[in-house]
Amino acid sequence: MVDIKGKGRATEPLPVDHEHREPYHYNVDTKQSDGAVSSTWWQESRRRARADRQSWDYVLSSGVAGGIAGCVAKTAIAPLDRVKILFQTSNAEFSKYAGTPLGLLHASAKIYSSQGVRGLFQGHSATLLRIFPYAGIKFMAYDRAEAILIPTPDKRTPLRFFIAGATSGVISVLFTYPLELIRVRLAFQTRESERTSLREAVRSIYHEGHAHQPSINPATVTSAGGSATATATTSTISAFTRSIPLYPFYRGFSISIVGMVPYAGTAFLTYGTLKRHTPDWIPYLASRPKANDLACGAVAGLLSQTASYPFEVIRRRMQVGGARGSHDISWKQAVRMIYDQRGWRGFFVGLTIGYLKVVPMTSISFATWQVMKRALEI
Repeated sequence: MVDIKGKGRATEPLPVDHEHREPYHYNVDTKQSDGAVSSTWWQESRRRARADRQSWDYVLSSGVAGGIAGCVAKTAIAPLDRVKILFQTSNAEFSKYAGTPLGLLHASAKIYSSQGVRGLFQGHSATLLRIFPYAGIKFMAYDRAEAILIPTPDKRTPLRFFIAGATSGVISVLFTYPLELIRVRLAFQTRESERTSLREAVRSIYHEGHAHQPSINPATVTSAGGSATATATTSTISAFTRSIPLYPFYRGFSISIVGMVPYAGTAFLTYGTLKRHTPDWIPYLASRPKANDLACGAVAGLLSQTASYPFEVIRRRMQVGGARGSHDISWKQAVRMIYDQRGWRGFFVGLTIGYLKVVPMTSISFATWQVMKRALEI
């Protein structure tokens, strides 16, 4: 068996190209048709990707596989994501449903009755614009980080797997966070009068960050949605921070990075560990790789969501700062607002929906990633 990862795991033999058994080169000046040249280039690219995990062919193929996996998974749970955002941000029209046994159904029915099916997918276009590069960079960075941190089987430790996953998550957030903020702001809009296009949402966020903000010392900061208020101390968002050109699009970024470490680290650690051992523990999965990928991904999603959920709630509050006339808020102010409104339970508002969303999303994402890698023969 051939071990393409160099980690001692037996894998399926690499496919044999019976037409080209030896390395070859082609000349684009020959009389081959464009289709033939394109096909030959694709075959050689796949061969390089299979042979060298450090090559750009492998890196780009892994990124494409991850991006497609992310889009498929996000589309599958888009309605749940919309409702969860409304609960997390204490939207005035939907806060009454949060924490109730049938809150998800009632909230979904309310959105459907007023906005139709499109309402359940509001903000999804921004989600797809973000999720393809986000997931692509995350899975690509993980493959690279794993190869660097775990070059040999004796280096295969839980801590190294955790660090590889956390690193990939942080890198992906760094490059795609503005799109995440835009997506949240679009999903937060529920009133017909405030619904905007993607372009208008971008313009609004930009001007919010550069508009003059009066100091508050102390002041009453209205929570997102206007359902309650909380006393906040002087804003910790400095003038220097506000002067950064893209600052408005990185509102809540610091807490996102903090939350991404346990989320991505736990997800990749759990998935990688279970994928290696579940065939031994559950013989049924030994000959069913797709079912094994789905099961391992589901458990990884459950644990990673639990570990990082409070950070996600805080981030959502910071992201909707500026909406409906409210002020920018720091992470400390967001924590105080959440605690004053609901106590410690406020940091887990919408967690049930989080499970309903993240468990299938992570499961589908990991499984699709593996399916795409097999299809691309990497």
